[in-house]
Amino acid sequence: MLQHSRDPQHEGRPTTEQQMGRERRAPRLRRPRAVLATASAIAVCGLGITVGITACAPSSPAVDTVGNVDFDTPLAIPPLAERTVDADGTVHVDLTAEQGTTEFRSDTGTPTMGYNGSYLGPTIRVNRGEHFAPCLTNNLDEVTTLHWHGMHLPAAADGGPHQPIEPGADWCPDWTIDQPAATLWYHPHAHEDTERQVSHGTAGMLQISDAVETALPLPREYGVDDIPVIVQDARFSDDGEFEKTNDFVGTLGDTLLVNGTIGPYLDVTTDVVRLRILNASPARVYDFAFDDDREFAMIASDGGLLKKPVTLDHVRLSPAERAEILVRLQPGETVTLRSNPPDLGENFQPITGAAGHADRFDVLQLRAASSLDHVGEVPETLTTIDPIDPADAVGERSFTLSGHSINDKQMVMDRIDAVATVGTTEIWNVVNEMPAPHNFHVHDVQFQVLSVSGSPPPPELAGWKDTIYLEPDVEYRIIMKFADYADDENPYMYHCHLLRHEDAGMMGQFLVVEPGADVPSQWRVDETPGDDADKGDHQH
Repeated sequence: MLQHSRDPQHEGRPTTEQQMGRERRAPRLRRPRAVLATASAIAVCGLGITVGITACAPSSPAVDTVGNVDFDTPLAIPPLAERTVDADGTVHVDLTAEQGTTEFRSDTGTPTMGYNGSYLGPTIRVNRGEHFAPCLTNNLDEVTTLHWHGMHLPAAADGGPHQPIEPGADWCPDWTIDQPAATLWYHPHAHEDTERQVSHGTAGMLQISDAVETALPLPREYGVDDIPVIVQDARFSDDGEFEKTNDFVGTLGDTLLVNGTIGPYLDVTTDVVRLRILNASPARVYDFAFDDDREFAMIASDGGLLKKPVTLDHVRLSPAERAEILVRLQPGETVTLRSNPPDLGENFQPITGAAGHADRFDVLQLRAASSLDHVGEVPETLTTIDPIDPADAVGERSFTLSGHSINDKQMVMDRIDAVATVGTTEIWNVVNEMPAPHNFHVHDVQFQVLSVSGSPPPPELAGWKDTIYLEPDVEYRIIMKFADYADDENPYMYHCHLLRHEDAGMMGQFLVVEPGADVPSQWRVDETPGDDADKGDHQH
């Protein structure tokens, strides 16, 4: 339910810093209720609580590949997608979803899916201001969709479950790219079948450039010093097929694939290399660092450049999150990107079986040449990010995640869970109330994080985001503006991006409509987090 601002004129409005300071609060604890989620509730491993999960797997032994990866295969670099440009400037990219077989290990074929190939898809590069008209042909023997993750675009082009593509059919949306330079990605959003399709390889990276990013002295030669790093985990059967596990969080693999490569190394020829890291795993949270604990500069998050580089020695990424980092190397040295056991939050408890919290992996080896080309110094400033003023918010909504539910509800295709007005700003308060991993993704918008447990966000969360990890019992206040696109026929989604949770219904739908618009009768609107529906200001 949208709680409206009491001061629509914002007279004497405080600064953003004052507003954030005024809003600080103590960490929000779990509500003392016996049922943390509805839907298929079962006892958790002998504890006296219930959660809406479908299985309770015993804790698995920790996976540890550190020191056991041979790094004997060059890192595969996805090809750049072919672009054709019409006389009016419209950019076309053609994709085909297809099934195939991929040899991740020699002489062993794995049934896979991909775009324009057997596994993964080409990297699409577009520029801000271009009119973009991609077209997907579905050559799979099943329904799929094509979601443009992180993209600001009309709801009809979003590629969610309401835009299914039947076998043999084409889907050709179009829109104008109007957002800052960023590393995004594309993948299916098939109703109740996203985990399987993405895990089998239907995913690809999309990179936006703009004048601000292009003017910076950053590595930008694709595949040379500007490297896509698509990280997935997999578990293989004896005959080479992907295996599914019954862990609550979803399938957790014991083998890492980087751009579809097991044990990859990258020959580095420049003194600074730009890694665009995408967590494309269905469930695993990573904590990326280097084996010698060297520092690196994080320059971008999900939605684009940070205001200035952030010096880090590790960065946590949950499923679907991205980070662009700059790594400096010396001639002749070798350094390994790895994932250490991730910090899943102070109140995390491994009561739902494996969550990957104790696992560590060697990911990618960087091998510097004996002589390195000089790229340039890391810029001190990157871009300008105008804070969204909380005083501009027309109201606030609360979202509680637990089990496989959001606000004690699971996704229903004809139910709208929130109605926003185009051109307005809202604050969303999001809490994970169970001691297990969840994250939160919002379609169409890039949001800003106002506070984490009442305090300002850490620097790596201070830019534009579309997905955020939710530590248990911690309130995340995020702010977003619903700009440009109104459509009462096609909803956007918000959901946990642990893909098994999404498939199990941990998802809601929202419409963005014109001011005062009626919501069509095809939709059943329930904007409340509880059972007593307050229908809000929109007619329906």
